Amino acid sequence: MELLAPAGNYIKMKYAIEYGADAVYLGLPGFSLRARVNDFTPSKLGKAIKYAHQRGKKVYVTVNIYAHNVHLPKVEKTLKLLNQLRPDAVIISDPGVLALAKKYLKKIDLHLSTQANCTNWQAAKFWHEQGVKRIILARELSIKEIAEIHKKVPQLELEAFVHGAMCISYSGRCLLSSWFNQRSANLGDCSHPCRWDYNLYIEEQQRPGVYVPIEEDRHGTYILSSKDLCLIKYLDKLAVAGVNYFKIEGRTKSISYLANVVKIYRQAIDAQRNYKSNTNLQKKIIDNLYKELHKISNREFTTGFLFGGDKLPMQKYDAPYVRPSLEFCGEILSSKKVKDTWQCKIKVHNVLKKGDKVEAIAPKGENFFIRIPKMYDLDKKEYVKEVHGGQDKMVNIIVDKNIPVMSILRKKK
Repeated sequence: MELLAPAGNYIKMKYAIEYGADAVYLGLPGFSLRARVNDFTPSKLGKAIKYAHQRGKKVYVTVNIYAHNVHLPKVEKTLKLLNQLRPDAVIISDPGVLALAKKYLKKIDLHLSTQANCTNWQAAKFWHEQGVKRIILARELSIKEIAEIHKKVPQLELEAFVHGAMCISYSGRCLLSSWFNQRSANLGDCSHPCRWDYNLYIEEQQRPGVYVPIEEDRHGTYILSSKDLCLIKYLDKLAVAGVNYFKIEGRTKSISYLANVVKIYRQAIDAQRNYKSNTNLQKKIIDNLYKELHKISNREFTTGFLFGGDKLPMQKYDAPYVRPSLEFCGEILSSKKVKDTWQCKIKVHNVLKKGDKVEAIAPKGENFFIRIPKMYDLDKKEYVKEVHGGQDKMVNIIVDKNIPVMSILRKKK
């Protein structure tokens, strides 16, 4: 089983790898479906590939826009660059881009993006015959359909999203962003109007022009917004169906979200691998990990279409997010032993106060709690009782236990 994690930028890529991802997917701004939150340049991309390969990890680069004629010269230039940088695979949606990739990419695998909406085995067979090694399956498939694709085209690698946001339409096919904001979802510029709160009205046929509002609450309704996909309990069933590559969505998410979700899924995959003969222990571990996922900001969870659709609707009507009682308050940038104590440098993301009890989530090992002792403000050059996040605020603390570098700190709000 391969665990794939999103990398919205170089720093997030490092966190994904350190917290247990086997591979990361990322892209250059012009040709990725996350154009506005992407700061990868060719040099940063090369640096990211080198970082991953030095650690035995893989990098998949997205070139998964649906290109117009005007984009093709730049696509060719990008593909030539990628042939020099040597990622492990390039992810593509557009048949025209695929044709160019086959021309310019030498010994680099080609993967079909979920944006291509591959929903049947004949389509999977077609794409495989065009040179595609792996298909990232449409999110709209049931496990029965996935198993049939694997049976009919067994030589094809199958990858599936197992966690994260979902489109309320077929993935990437929504036109609302283009309609409202002239920002095309299929060119990497979706403004996510499905997450907006809408006021809906009905009009009675015999009374044209008389509109009656329909409201879920005082904010309106989020009827177009889907719950988040969560398949942590069903990785084994996906594996039996033929999926060996498990993908987490979220290139726009924070490093706290990324680190926590990647670590949790890493532990779930390891539990299935290490306790094959002890299904009771395996289930207990995964049930606990499922509870951990609820401590992270989400839109409630759904299994999507995996079992033919939930008994409850996938739409989330009442609010855009379920906000947990824990908040991301800092990340550990350095940790140095000083006699019998540890001096840790923290980048502050939310309020930290002297005496706060915080939970440390480290890249490896169990989570643990510490109390914040004295804090030394590196800007003010003095000890302080309280600090606030933003503007790269840094403090030093001295504790009696090592907090590993890249650990994430969180506390109750």
